[in-house]
Amino acid sequence: MERRTVGAAALDVGAIGLGCMPMSWAYTASRQSGDQSLRAVHTALDAGVSLLDTADMYGPFTNELLLGRVLKERRADAFVSTKVGLLVGEQHIVANGRPSYVRRACDASLRRLGTEVIDLYQLHRADPEVPVEETWGAMAELVAAGKVRALGLCAVGARAGRRPGTRLHDATIRQLERVQQVFPVSAVQAELSVWSPEALDALLPWCASRGIGFLAAMPLGNGFLTGTLRPGEGFEPEDMRARHPRFTAEMMAANQPIIAGLRRIAARHGATPAQIALAWLLTRGPHVVPVPGTKRPAWAAENAGAAEVRLTDADLREIAELPAGVGSWD
Repeated sequence: MERRTVGAAALDVGAIGLGCMPMSWAYTASRQSGDQSLRAVHTALDAGVSLLDTADMYGPFTNELLLGRVLKERRADAFVSTKVGLLVGEQHIVANGRPSYVRRACDASLRRLGTEVIDLYQLHRADPEVPVEETWGAMAELVAAGKVRALGLCAVGARAGRRPGTRLHDATIRQLERVQQVFPVSAVQAELSVWSPEALDALLPWCASRGIGFLAAMPLGNGFLTGTLRPGEGFEPEDMRARHPRFTAEMMAANQPIIAGLRRIAARHGATPAQIALAWLLTRGPHVVPVPGTKRPAWAAENAGAAEVRLTDADLREIAELPAGVGSWD
């Protein structure tokens, strides 16, 4: 697989990553299987994927433990990315950016992952009660201590409630400008896909101009861009899509023209809609690494295969002319 460089620390990874969250968190619980997830990770690594993206909150904790079982055998094949800054309660999630907590959380992640160093340690969300510079400073200390190789920041998100006249990622860029004064940012993770292209406006150019890697989260629109979801088929109650405005039957039906367009292009390449959506992301810049999530070996292999798809200028024009996604994420 083609290799790409992630950010200021010049970290080398496969062009396609693997998002591990669906194996333990947020999606259909009845279809989660530890053995199947382990096979998915091994399948991805066999195909040249190296970036494995997890977080301590996924499970919570069980996702890191699962990856630890793989890393015990294949640490040299993997680029480990995990996150800190969110605590999961019974019915809520809260931010914690206190330096003392960050240090304890890193040590706990290292134990669960069974590794001596985390390749990329990402701040999941800034704590509104703690200056982000203090949190970032504690993370920088972990680099100095040899526990972490590089630091990343996850985008603030939240389209709803932002001030009129501001862009989606303005708040994230302000955070980035603050933490850059403390220690270099190597990667930014934010949603970017065919139906959620907002990061192209300001955040992606900001990263490109500073040599910062961009991890494209939700590159397949939480499964919608695979073309395998059907309007009205429903989701299990604990699946986050069951409460998501874009996954109502009406919104899924309204967005079918996007899937139809991806299918047309896929047919010309002998590919799948998901592979076209991922291949499009690879054309957004050499610093972009899509991180599609899956818990199934077959889909891990399919996603990795997107790195071999070469879109033409005509394909890119056709994608650019697809209708915008209907319905808000927030």
